[in-house]
Amino acid sequence: MWNFIKQLFIWWDGQTMGGRFFTWRHGEFVGEDEAGNKYYKNADSSKRWVVYNGYAEASAVPPGWHGWMHHRVDTPPSEENYTAHVWEAPHKPNMTGTSGAYHPPGSILNPDPKAATKPDYEAWTP
Repeated sequence: MWNFIKQLFIWWDGQTMGGRFFTWRHGEFVGEDEAGNKYYKNADSSKRWVVYNGYAEASAVPPGWHGWMHHRVDTPPSEENYTAHVWEAPHKPNMTGTSGAYHPPGSILNPDPKAATKPDYEAWTP
């Protein structure tokens, strides 16, 4: 019962019933990435979408699939031998609000109190 209610209303944690129906009617499965996200397109490839494996986080789409989703390339990574460039970093989830969040030098939340920053300006003295 909970799974049915979840599919009706919760869009951020998987696919809703409306999304499932649309995918069933119009979707053509294109491929799946290493995280388990599934990619679809309609018949003329004018619409492309992803069904996330779990929590919907757009930054979790790998670079190759991102290019295909945004119509930068016509061939999906599942149909070619795509390898990420050296400069493309692996996915790192948003850590805001957790203990792993970034705290710049000089922040009162920075665990290293010695990391003092240089002031933005120097006071003028005559």
